[in-house]
Amino acid sequence: MTTRVSATEAVRTFSDLLNRIRYRGEEFVVERAGEPVCHMTPAAPAKALTFRDLASLLREIPKPDAGYASDVRRAARSQGRPPRSPWGR
Repeated sequence: MTTRVSATEAVRTFSDLLNRIRYRGEEFVVERAGEPVCHMTPAAPAKALTFRDLASLLREIPKPDAGYASDVRRAARSQGRPPRSPWGR
């Protein structure tokens, strides 16, 4: 069930609205002057990525061209050495 709240009420009770959305799964339509402005709903859970998914994605991306490795080495050399860490040896 979607609850309608005014923009003023949403501002005053924003933290409570977020808790109700997150922990209870409630939904709200925020209105200004009686007109809907936004719909606040729980965020969809992040999709878990498996190693099989990762392997599939890596197979699908384009392969670097022949000069890629030398370009990376040249770029790395042009950066110079990083400053010595005061915490390292």
